[in-house]
Amino acid sequence: MKIKSKILIIAGSDSSGGAGIQADIKTITSLGSYAMTAITALTAQNTTGVSSLIKISSKEVSRQIEYTSEDIKPDAIKIGMLHSVNVINAVAKSLKKIKAKKIILDPVMVTTSGIKLINQKAITRIRTHLIKKVELITPNIPEAEILTKVKIISVNDMIIAARKLIDMGAKNVLLKGGHLKGKTITDIFINRSEIKIFRNKKIITKNLHGTGCSLSSAIAVYFSCGKTLKRSCELAINYVNHSIKSSPNFGKGNGPINHLISFKLNKKYL
Repeated sequence: MKIKSKILIIAGSDSSGGAGIQADIKTITSLGSYAMTAITALTAQNTTGVSSLIKISSKEVSRQIEYTSEDIKPDAIKIGMLHSVNVINAVAKSLKKIKAKKIILDPVMVTTSGIKLINQKAITRIRTHLIKKVELITPNIPEAEILTKVKIISVNDMIIAARKLIDMGAKNVLLKGGHLKGKTITDIFINRSEIKIFRNKKIITKNLHGTGCSLSSAIAVYFSCGKTLKRSCELAINYVNHSIKSSPNFGKGNGPINHLISFKLNKKYL
């Protein structure tokens, strides 16, 4: 397989391999692109929750971004967890320095189990500054509620919140609807000129760890290869849904998905 593009991931590490940098690398690799990383935090976690978190300094995050990119220039950037105002500012400055384009932001704020990963000042900085600097922001419902202060209990509420993010300066929004009750998952892509609603049957499973990380990384791959943002979102949603359907059922809690669903090895390696 010929490598299609180069993606720089800026995010936290998940020791269990289901989310964060590890999920990003698996997604990007299985979709045929080359993954580079700038790690913002180290976590000790498994499928049942997060045990501890060590924050990487803003200076070291910047060094990872800049030193990597001056040698191998990324075609797209995927941003995950940014734990502080200093790190957010450093990332924004470094991305401007390397003249980064095609930036996808997954605003990771809380874990699936409800543990808060960033402080209020960082949330405010994402809201007022960072979302204006990226091509696409991909919040789930709890994250959209935090950013917009809109209570979301319906698809109409999702549209209201997504439009508010656009009014706040976001260029494009993919608001993920997996937290709503019902048999269908509705994801909404929106910008100032269009709205596209993606509907898929909800897959009943406990294995959903890292779906948000994987989705945003998949979008970055497709977008880096020349697909439109809307088409990139559609293809990425399809990839994640197939990965959920074939989850390996690892762990006692919220298990990982199967990132290798699209990966095929030549018979000579088997």
